[in-house]
Amino acid sequence: MAFSILVVDDNRLMRGMVARSVTLSGLPVSSLHEAGDGEQALALLRRQWVDLVLLDINMPVMDGETFLGQVRADARLRATLVVVVSTESSQPRIARLKALGAGFIHKPFTPESLVKAVQDLMAIGSGGAP
Repeated sequence: MAFSILVVDDNRLMRGMVARSVTLSGLPVSSLHEAGDGEQALALLRRQWVDLVLLDINMPVMDGETFLGQVRADARLRATLVVVVSTESSQPRIARLKALGAGFIHKPFTPESLVKAVQDLMAIGSGGAP
């Protein structure tokens, strides 16, 4: 299975670094999209199918936690795999994100940790392509 991936981060340079890590990870990628905030990401998800979202948390307009809540509340989108990629250190906030079915990896991260987070999500059945 090749993944359609969406990288969501308000920092263009960070989006590029995450995209490069995806390439280095060896994950099979069919397409790679970018969004600068949760609102842009939600609009993109509603236009086209994405298998995996790599999501920052602290962003303007719509933060990652709000975005994730809206994705999980939408019957068409709720099965989308989401891995939070963040410097967030608040354990209660990380726990809330995980309770919404998201994986979590800290920045900076290795391509291997990205692959493991995706594999872990797939193994527990938190989502995937229809």
